[in-house]
Amino acid sequence: MRIFSRFACAAVLGLGVGFAQAQSPVVVSSKIDTEGSVLGQLIIQTLEANGVPTENRLQLGGTSIVREAIKAGEIDLYPEYTGNGAFFFDRADAPGWNDADTAYEMVSELDRERNDLIWLEPAQANNTWAMSVRRDLAEAEGLETLDDLAAYLDDGGDFRFAASAEFVDSESALPAFQSAYGFELSSDQLLTLSGGDTAATMRAAAQPDNDVNGAMTYGTDGGVNALGLVVLEDTRGVQPVYQPTPVVRAGVLEAYPQIADSLAPLFSQLDLETLQQLNARVAVEGQPARDVAADFLEQMND
Repeated sequence: MRIFSRFACAAVLGLGVGFAQAQSPVVVSSKIDTEGSVLGQLIIQTLEANGVPTENRLQLGGTSIVREAIKAGEIDLYPEYTGNGAFFFDRADAPGWNDADTAYEMVSELDRERNDLIWLEPAQANNTWAMSVRRDLAEAEGLETLDDLAAYLDDGGDFRFAASAEFVDSESALPAFQSAYGFELSSDQLLTLSGGDTAATMRAAAQPDNDVNGAMTYGTDGGVNALGLVVLEDTRGVQPVYQPTPVVRAGVLEAYPQIADSLAPLFSQLDLETLQQLNARVAVEGQPARDVAADFLEQMND
């Protein structure tokens, strides 16, 4: 399930608890993955440019580590994903997590009431499980949505899909997509890879010398554009929505009220394609996240 990739568990680090005061730096953290480094640098550089002093604790660890750190007051602000609220509050079965606005409203209200944490403006991107196809196939057949893929398959279109065993077997993944969109992939149409690394599934689809032309991905994977893939839109809302969103302790926001207004214009610019491109510059091209963030902010402010 998607939860495992976000909830990489380890021992919670002791960082020393403190409460932000007017002149204290805001301790900015993030998860350990590529997108965490990119979003964290964007947040730090934006806050510094708007007169908010920061302390860098980026790429602290997996979800459980960063989540416990902010609840304990060991960090002040980090980017989280709306859909994780379903698991934070043991409400995975509640309706609404598949709708962006509803998911945001639910997690915002629950976190404010229970943990005094404030969810700011989310990015207009969804980093959830997705089905992607090679760009040449998408352009030739006009594939933009999973409904389009279902019609293509119904017409007998050639298709072979690379995915992890978890994606193929989990009722919340491929079986859920197939049920909602009315198609079914045979065993001959599946290349099932061990592990859950989307880098492997994307590489399989990107190879020009095999018959694989589709892959399991996450919505904002950096390799999607770089490897010539297109994410098919989940118009029926099969998967929970995972919008990246800055989360800040209420006391810190009170001390630095400009945080919300500073980050809102930034996150409004972070759509799916933009995050794919930024992540690719780090994960595929090997550029430092700090430089990628600085370039993007410079272009945004021109």
